[in-house]
Amino acid sequence: MAKQKKTFTNHELETLSAEEIIDKIQHENYSLLTTLGAENLRKEMVPVGKACNTAINYFFKTTGPKNDPEKHSKAARKKLVKILSKITPGSYAGMPKDNPNGLVVGFNHPSLGEIARILTMKIDIMGDKPMYFPVNLPWYEALAPNFDRIKQLGIIITPTITPSTWKKMALKEGTKKYEFGKKIKRAFRDIYTNLSHDAIKNGGVIFVAPSATRQATVFKTEEAYNREEEIIPTMSMLALKLYSDPEVNCDFVPLAILPPKNYKKGLNFGKKYRLIPCKIMTAAEIRKNYFKTKNPERLDGLDYEFHKRIAEKLPKEFWY
Repeated sequence: MAKQKKTFTNHELETLSAEEIIDKIQHENYSLLTTLGAENLRKEMVPVGKACNTAINYFFKTTGPKNDPEKHSKAARKKLVKILSKITPGSYAGMPKDNPNGLVVGFNHPSLGEIARILTMKIDIMGDKPMYFPVNLPWYEALAPNFDRIKQLGIIITPTITPSTWKKMALKEGTKKYEFGKKIKRAFRDIYTNLSHDAIKNGGVIFVAPSATRQATVFKTEEAYNREEEIIPTMSMLALKLYSDPEVNCDFVPLAILPPKNYKKGLNFGKKYRLIPCKIMTAAEIRKNYFKTKNPERLDGLDYEFHKRIAEKLPKEFWY
């Protein structure tokens, strides 16, 4: 029987740093969602989290040599790819393998299924390159107890609170919990952007869904596709943060996800996905085309172009 989740006191919410809160979620069985009255969101992800954690533990327990951590991790990664390729199959021909720069890979997010295929692809062809993945808080809390093992696979997850999750949390404005929720949402974002910078400088790979939620289409609406409606500036914000350092030379890779026919929102076991890399947006291209001033506050057009490259690789039904 699972242990009941611990909740943060008001004093802890006011005094602990975001890093300390994350550590308690990882190692001391705390739940921020339960604390903020969103237990229903936490419970939704428990079954998937249990399945993922069981699988990861299995790969480590049944591989060796256990007396050599590096070889043990490599053996576990190899076994993970072999099994995942069978139960969550996907093709990813043409994905950059030996790019010397760091990579930011942005993908459309129709289901949970592409996450397993992306992990397989990364472990298979990008080897030991560190991988950074912003994970929506309900997902994060489900996976956090296995953070250290996941990190051994070369995958570093960091929590985020997406606009969709924030809305579902339904915190009442003016309350202490609402004010803390706003504060921690911003702190999680700052941690992620700082980690992203460090990751890229070390030649790592960042995977991010620009939609910030599961969404069947690349563009949220036809108006967004026609440039009549704003797009969440996920890729612009990352580019502004990363390229503020003149030593950073990461490339942005739009990745089109084509799910199987009759796919569901879940993992779609046994059904094959296609992961289709689009034309890379290089550091030189982004700096030349979108940085119109020395220190711009926004990058007009970058998010639209990024989404458009993904849409062009998919059937029209996935455009908007």
